Amino acid sequence: MSHRVVLSVALLLGSVVGSLAVPAAESGEQIKLAPTDWAWWRGPNRNGVAAPEQTPPLEWSEEKNILWKSAVPGRGHGSPTVVGDRVFLATADEEAEIQSMLCYDRITGKPLWTTDVHKGGFASSGRPGNPRSTKASSTIASDGHRIFINFINDNAVYLTALSLDGEQLWQQKVTDYIIHQGYGASPTVYGPLVIANADNKGGGATAAFDRVSGKPVWSHKRPESPNYASPIILKVDGKDQLLLTGCDLVSSLDPLTGTVNWEVAGATTECVTSTVSDGDVVVTSGGYPSKHVSVMKGDGSGEEIWRNETQVYVPSLLIHEGYLYGVTDSGEALCYDLATGTVAWEERLGGRFSASPVLVGDTIFAVGNDGTTHLFKADPKAFTLVGENSVNADEVEATPAICGNQIFMRVAQGKSDGRQEMLYCVGK
Repeated sequence: MSHRVVLSVALLLGSVVGSLAVPAAESGEQIKLAPTDWAWWRGPNRNGVAAPEQTPPLEWSEEKNILWKSAVPGRGHGSPTVVGDRVFLATADEEAEIQSMLCYDRITGKPLWTTDVHKGGFASSGRPGNPRSTKASSTIASDGHRIFINFINDNAVYLTALSLDGEQLWQQKVTDYIIHQGYGASPTVYGPLVIANADNKGGGATAAFDRVSGKPVWSHKRPESPNYASPIILKVDGKDQLLLTGCDLVSSLDPLTGTVNWEVAGATTECVTSTVSDGDVVVTSGGYPSKHVSVMKGDGSGEEIWRNETQVYVPSLLIHEGYLYGVTDSGEALCYDLATGTVAWEERLGGRFSASPVLVGDTIFAVGNDGTTHLFKADPKAFTLVGENSVNADEVEATPAICGNQIFMRVAQGKSDGRQEMLYCVGK
């Protein structure tokens, strides 16, 4: 049986067993996703944990276990989104001032379509921000019927919905936006809604829209503070909570109504990472003005269990069997006891990191800025390196998607005028 047929059968079965029994959109439509999908930022559980039963390659190179690679026009740091037999990316041509969504065939890597979402509006979006930032740093989200993206354009953040075939369905302004470092918060899908966040010095907003019609449902005003966190929905303290860190706060909203469950002082001003939880505690990390990793109770009491001054600013963390794992921006792999903050181990990987690690079973995949993927065990007893693999890359900022026994990676080859982004599919 061919690889295409095997995947098609898996996707067909997954469309039945993977459907989510959550509140429907205004039209009555349910979210419809398969176990082989990676439909939004940080994967199916929004926490960087991939399906544990899959077996992606542990070894690859330009000559080994590369199923395909395809050129990506423009520039962006958003991660691949994988739904059904398609892979989606956001990108920006900064010279022509065009922000677009791209679609590739999951089996062959062949480009299927490109849809331009915004033309112009770059120069009027204020200061350029951090030179490492892009105008396409958000990751696409999907409900299995359509795809959603946040773009900053013309001094505002807009949320746009496209069909899976690239037809623009609706577009809504989330909030006005003043650029500080840049913008990279990703939308997320929950029940009938798609939710976006846009914290900034002008006073931002977290807003929800009906994912079918685009109709605004609720909006929550945020502090006048630069911050970059994506809205993350996790089950904490027995209920689904929309969690935001940064702006010197840890905030919890009801994802369906936008009602504030609780909001307490914590985190720091500027956070990039997405929070994780074991169901009882909420983990925050940030980089400016204070460096920290902290664990607080998720009941809204504001009780902090422990805190240290480690800088985990950009790569998000992982929780596995009572331990907290991650990589620092400066290239240290770490493992803490989640309950006490005691250091189980720290190990120097080298280089710098922006991509968030992904956990598959008991193996962590952590991609450095130089394109080297470090594989190590989620084991508190000792740091155990499984392997190190590289492709032809000079810069990697995007987190990989790992689903259906495959690894989808967005990398850049060359720098400056010779820079070319590529999308890789790694598989056996």
